[in-house]
Amino acid sequence: MELENIKTQSKKAVLEIIEDAHLKAGDLFVVGCSSSEVCGEKIGTHSSYDVATAIYEGITEALATKDILLAAQCCEHLNRALIVERATCEKFNLEEVNVVPQPKAGGSFGTNAYKHMTDPVAVESLNQQASAGIDIGGTLIGMHIKPVVVPLRISFNKIGEANFLCARRRPKFVGGGRAIYDENLM
Repeated sequence: MELENIKTQSKKAVLEIIEDAHLKAGDLFVVGCSSSEVCGEKIGTHSSYDVATAIYEGITEALATKDILLAAQCCEHLNRALIVERATCEKFNLEEVNVVPQPKAGGSFGTNAYKHMTDPVAVESLNQQASAGIDIGGTLIGMHIKPVVVPLRISFNKIGEANFLCARRRPKFVGGGRAIYDENLM
């Protein structure tokens, strides 16, 4: 597995999402990632810390270009808890929980976030406050994004061997037959 290529693919994907979802500084971006799937294996079976590191580096470089905040989803063994910076936890009024992710209990991506963030904390939920995200390898992130969650297609759909899905939020439509909607928010 070519780690530099994985990092480049991850960064490119997130830069496209930032652009297409019209994200701005201070928005919350959620990432779910199966390093096993990126390596061509079944989710949860061949966790790779090195692959997760390459993905983490690519994603954080992309998010830093617009000062967008990261929420790194852990695996199902931690009930999909998320790792965020303490400042993010406070900004979004999230409830901290006590767990330190490990590659086999939290996943390699969540473990990377915990080890590389400045002041990481685990939270149980984002309370549907993320503005967009990427699900690498079928980890299920939709529950963390503000309603209404809509799929977002970018120019490619694989990182390594893993398929990925992108999502963003759009404001709810209100009104009726006479309502006019802002095309920029659709």
